[in-house]
Amino acid sequence: MPGRASPAKAAVGDKPVFAYIASLPDGQRAIAEAVDALAARTLPGLTRSIKWGMSYYGVGDGWCFCCGAFDDIVKLMFVNGTTLDPVPPVTPVAMGKATRGVELATLADLDEEQVADWMRQITSRPGVGGRKA
Repeated sequence: MPGRASPAKAAVGDKPVFAYIASLPDGQRAIAEAVDALAARTLPGLTRSIKWGMSYYGVGDGWCFCCGAFDDIVKLMFVNGTTLDPVPPVTPVAMGKATRGVELATLADLDEEQVADWMRQITSRPGVGGRKA
């Protein structure tokens, strides 16, 4: 997947997200599994989806953050991430001016405490895209 998201088809629900994560190479899969598990532990009422070849997560109305594998890293991006405190350090290309996140090359790069805090913060703001059944 050099430089772009996977060809995973858009779909709502846990099953397509788990299938997407299972399709990733070992190192990226471990990171994506850890992010997904952290989201599940941190956010009651979590909803999952595949959009644009990445896993998207939300609580309530709309999607709040996404996780996708690119080259040798996993990108965890927060929609409206500029509103987070502290603001995540990475500004992604072509994901909107307010999106911010982190790039995770290894599982050790995942700061669970900080990411869980960002997850809680971002789900207290309006999501984007709404839910479609």
